[in-house]
Amino acid sequence: MKKEFLMGSETIVKGAIAAGAQMMTGYPITPTTEIMEHWAEEAAKNPALKFLQTEDEMSAGFAMIGAILAGVKAFTASAGPGNVLMQDAFSMAENMRLPTVAFIGQRGGPSTGTVIYSQQELNLTCFGGNGEGLRIVYSTAGGQELYDYAIKAFNTAWKYRFPTFVLTDGYQNKTQSSVEIYQPQEKQVEIVSPTPYLLNPQKQEGTFTHIRNTYNLEQELADVLIDYKKHFTEITPEILEFEDYHTLDAEIVIFAHGIVAAAAKLAVDSLRNEGKKVGLFRPITLNPFPKESAINAVTNKKGILITESSLGQFERMVKSNIYPANTPIFTLKKPAVGIMPEEIIEKINQIFSEKGNNA
Repeated sequence: MKKEFLMGSETIVKGAIAAGAQMMTGYPITPTTEIMEHWAEEAAKNPALKFLQTEDEMSAGFAMIGAILAGVKAFTASAGPGNVLMQDAFSMAENMRLPTVAFIGQRGGPSTGTVIYSQQELNLTCFGGNGEGLRIVYSTAGGQELYDYAIKAFNTAWKYRFPTFVLTDGYQNKTQSSVEIYQPQEKQVEIVSPTPYLLNPQKQEGTFTHIRNTYNLEQELADVLIDYKKHFTEITPEILEFEDYHTLDAEIVIFAHGIVAAAAKLAVDSLRNEGKKVGLFRPITLNPFPKESAINAVTNKKGILITESSLGQFERMVKSNIYPANTPIFTLKKPAVGIMPEEIIEKINQIFSEKGNNA
């Protein structure tokens, strides 16, 4: 193991290589262009790595699917309108149970919007396309996690065969930080090997299997989707991840994900130093959501603060999962704008003041 000072995009590439990624398909778009650039540099040095810049994001998505069907561990990266354009391919991957991996650098919308930062692609990434949202979505909160979850994303995708996403943002992608670079075997992480999807299960020479993406009968499609949902539900306990930070004795629990959760953790430390009992519940898997753990974290609390860099996408997700919890809910929402620890502290102090006045 060694420490390196890396930009987030470079960290993602190093994590993908450590996970055994063989190919990247993509189209330039801020703030994920540097992922392509770093991968292209690595591919120029290593003939075993392949790189395909396509004419647009739609082609990149389907090129990735083609590579995966042939047994290549391929991935892509995109953001904003590029994420929108890739939804057709992601929906196909969801319908065909393909182990796609995509790194999504969230940016503000609608349409092109801002180009660096937002948390406005939660809905799109978790539930985009014309499917049922049978996708696995990790939300990272800093440089080291970009490496750790790059490795985990490939293993999760190829083990469970559902599309897998790492939800990042421009702040993470473009910030340099110290990252521990390790080989998976150093931490007893077994890498899942890719297999050609187009070969039949018996792998008889010269024979192939037909993988369907269209269904002519409604009942036939219904049966397939119900079976997929059943499998997704069965594997959910193995996938769920969250960070519970001082919620046990907390009077107020903050809900945040991604880089906003990193700011919230600093706020919690500061507030607890002042004697205020505040905790943080951070879902790392946004889909599937750690529902039972979230409910436990808010039981018998005096208040919940949901904070996010969007206008309620995360709030709706939290509320739908902790319902019918009757704990009062407060919000701090700043679409397409970063949230500082000081702003969270100010909001928490306001909540304590209001509850004190109402006592």
